[in-house]
Amino acid sequence: MTVDVRLVRSDEPAGYCAELLAVAVSESDPGTAWAALPEPLLEAIGPARRDVRGRAGHVVVVHTALAEGPARVALIGVGKSEDWNAEALRRFAARAVRAAEERELEACTIVVHPGGLDAALAVQATAEGALLAAWRFEELRSAALEPDAGPRTRVSAVDLVIEAGHRTAAEAGLAVGRALADGQNFARTLQSRPGNIATPAHLGVAAESMAREVGLEVEVLGMERIREERMHALLAVNQGSAQEARFIVLRHRGGGTEGPWVALVGKGLTFDAGGISIKPALGMEEMKFDMSGGAAVMGALRAAADLDLPLNVVGLVPSTENLISGEAVKPGDVIQTRGGRTVEVINTDAEGRLILADALDYAKELGAAAIVDAATLTGAVVVALGRHATAVLGTDDELVQALLGAGELAGERCWPLPLWSEYRKQLKSEVADMMNVGGREAGTITAAWFLREFAGDVPWAHLDIAGTAYGTEPLPYQRKGAYGVPVRLLVEWLRGRVA
Repeated sequence: MTVDVRLVRSDEPAGYCAELLAVAVSESDPGTAWAALPEPLLEAIGPARRDVRGRAGHVVVVHTALAEGPARVALIGVGKSEDWNAEALRRFAARAVRAAEERELEACTIVVHPGGLDAALAVQATAEGALLAAWRFEELRSAALEPDAGPRTRVSAVDLVIEAGHRTAAEAGLAVGRALADGQNFARTLQSRPGNIATPAHLGVAAESMAREVGLEVEVLGMERIREERMHALLAVNQGSAQEARFIVLRHRGGGTEGPWVALVGKGLTFDAGGISIKPALGMEEMKFDMSGGAAVMGALRAAADLDLPLNVVGLVPSTENLISGEAVKPGDVIQTRGGRTVEVINTDAEGRLILADALDYAKELGAAAIVDAATLTGAVVVALGRHATAVLGTDDELVQALLGAGELAGERCWPLPLWSEYRKQLKSEVADMMNVGGREAGTITAAWFLREFAGDVPWAHLDIAGTAYGTEPLPYQRKGAYGVPVRLLVEWLRGRVA
């Protein structure tokens, strides 16, 4: 469902005529909020101002009883003024949408207060927060929702009230915010579809449809082409499944015919039972999310096309299931990769790095100037960082620092882990070039070391999103389940390369 987001100047009467008007209230400087409101509205909410605490997440909704003006005002705490940044704006806008949703309202109006932020960034972050919060995955529900299924009304329109002098900057910010949110919501929808629907073939069809919509070049390799491309590791993981593998290639050609390519690679495991090294039954249904990296890459390419970035970007998504059958790869098997290296499979549940190995080699052969991959790769990263940060590891310090900065700007934080040579020893095999796991210690690092072997000399970085791509404790603009991380991070990194 499309959400209509409009800009309204603060000096236009329509700016304050709404079913619900959301205003940010700082814990340390509440007077800024009151100064932004017209006097009749201040008088209408006057007594309720005493109930506003200003701490982040505290919401007071007041019925105004005004003949002209908003029917309700949501006074939303945003914390201390020194903590005001783009992420605070996203959360504020999301809480505004939630307040409207809880009251079965189809629209809300948000007063955008840039504070010390650039007006374009302020509008961008506000639009992101509102659009991400308004998304819901309901395509598999019956028409008649159960009473406890949550609000039945969806917010379909959001007005952003801006100062008159910020119109040009606001329009630019809105375009960016809408593109990033649309890309992320596209990824969340793919993530949310169950494994019986979102098969590798389905991802291929979704990629083709999206590419036609936004003007991307697309190629979806089937089994014959995958064999021709010597993607032996992808084929090996696919052996246990009745669903055929796919290798998705999306191209945004914004940098001209001579410009270098930047490669985004995403793990597209549409369901991961672990293979012969089968996972525990408890929680296995969440393994539909093992294609989150691939979904994020597809969403990032969509946003790059929407923004018409002057950059050549290729998105690569190797996709398969990892199941059990009489033909499945066994622990102890030795398989070959596209790059020619042999791998002793110690644990068949460490399959993501196998399919990524072939994709990284393909990206390297394309002549990519830089490669970033994203994957729900290791449970060890959740032990190390919890669910608050994505691990980033890479061969190029400048690239890693750029991703860290993009993550801060996007509100999708990363934290670096080392790739010291000592960790490589844990992957030593007695019968092959390397093993696919390096034991329990430093599992996230040894998994990244495995991938490093296939990136060659190309500047490369790996994002382990196992703890941040989905979950049960969402931020205000997320919902339980699919988060779409790291779409915004990837797009902000691409935008940074253009600047």
